Order: sequence, then C-alpha cells, then structure tokens
Amino acid sequence: MQQISVKTMHAIILHSVVPVRTEPREQAEQSTQMLFGQTCRVLDKQPRWIRVKCDDDGEEGWCDSKMVTLLKADEWKQLKADGRAVARVQMPMAYAMSENNGQTIPLALGTTLPNYLEGRFTLLGVGFRIDPSMVAAEPLELNEQNLLGVCRFLLNVPYLWGGKNAMGMDCSGFVQQVMSLFGRSLHRNAKDQAKQGRKVSSLKAVKAGDLCFFNHGGETPVSHVGIAIDGERIIHCSGRVKVEQLTSQGIVSVEQNGLTHDLVSIRRV
Repeated sequence: MQQISVKTMHAIILHSVVPVRTEPREQAEQSTQMLFGQTCRVLDKQPRWIRVKCDDDGEEGWCDSKMVTLLKADEWKQLKADGRAVARVQMPMAYAMSENNGQTIPLALGTTLPNYLEGRFTLLGVGFRIDPSMVAAEPLELNEQNLLGVCRFLLNVPYLWGGKNAMGMDCSGFVQQVMSLFGRSLHRNAKDQAKQGRKVSSLKAVKAGDLCFFNHGGETPVSHVGIAIDGERIIHCSGRVKVEQLTSQGIVSVEQNGLTHDLVSIRRV
C-alpha cells in the first residue's frame, strides 16, 4: 500500500468539541477548540497525538488522535465539492440525531451544518435531523436586535482559556463564534482579529457588531476583544459573558468600580 504523506492528509472532527493543545500531552495548555464538522490538515503524527492546522482559522495545535477522524482522499474531495456550509447552530446548544443509528450529538453555537435544508443536514453521507428553530439557515443581518438576540443566551457563560462553546469561552472565542452567525470569518486570537476589517474613527461612529480591542494597562498592544452593542455598551467575556459600559477610555465595570480595559482600537468587519 502506498504511504500517504502527512502533508496531504486531512481530518475532521466528529465530536461536539475537541480541545487543541500547545503540546502533545493532556496537561498542556488548551489554545483553542474545534467543533463538530470542522476540518483540518494533519501536520504531524505521534502514536497518541496528532498535530493539526484548522482549515477555518489557521490555528495549529495538538489533539488526542482518537478524537480526530482521518479522511480518505474521496471523502476529502466530497467535502470540498460540498463547499463551505452557511447554516449554523444559533443557540448555545442544540441536538442533532443521526438517521443511521438514532443517536444524538450535542452541537455548540456556531457549529456549521453542511447541506442543510429544513431541519436536515448531511455529513460524509450520514443524514442528521435538527430542530430548525435552533438553526440560522443563512447568515443573520448584523444589527443591534439580532446581536442581542444571539448574545442574550450566552450571558453568564464562564471564561475558559481556549474555549469557544457555551460551557466556557475566552474573549476572542466568544467573538469568533458570535460573529460567525453574521457571516463574518475571524481569526482565533484578539491580536489577529485586530488586523481584520477597517478602522472605525470614534465611538460616535460605532455600529452594532463593531469589534473593540483593549489592553490591560501596559500589556501587549491587544489582549482583549468585545463586541459593541452601540457607542455606549459592549458585550464581552471577562470572567463571564456580560454587558458593560463602553467609553472612549475603555470598559467601565460597575462590579469592579472603575476602568478595567483600556481601549486600543475599533474595527468593522
């Protein structure tokens, strides 16, 4: 049998959420997560671990090899032929049922649903059923009403470094997943997201959905990100997902009685 070069191998996530780590060991830092249906390129393989590069945002890291499914050449070709899915789970959690065996799988907000139509989607030839009310079949219009409609179900989700699902998110994971429902593809980390889109001149020009970037007084230029609701309010994940006051100086917290994050820039994507 011909040996397949690692450079040409691709894989897919068939679990709800899979941690991606900085090193090939369980105790290593979680840098991000991959969700059901996401694909990646295989960069390296070890007996228990596999190093991947996510096709969606380019993030690299190590996954437990038993949580990643390698794709055959024809499977990868079929996925590419299907094109990029636009339907996404719009609630914090939804359940899809396999038509093959009747088993259910929980799916996190932002999970893509390929070949979706009226409560059904297919992946690698397997059909799944899902409650249509849980799905945004097309990207939502980015406005204050829709932004609040999505985010109200995420309020109080706890902060988790590297997290991007409703059981735990970091600031950039929260922003990435929410904005995906509005058809915006973002990088994984705040410092990279801060290079996307175009600059917004001031808070007076802010619209719902603009991204605001911050630092913590003397840290790296950008270490935090949130989504503006308007020129006076921001929703972000710091300790938990919450709405706080946005000023020209930065985020003002009632809980902490003062300025917590210094405003660096505002971008519209």
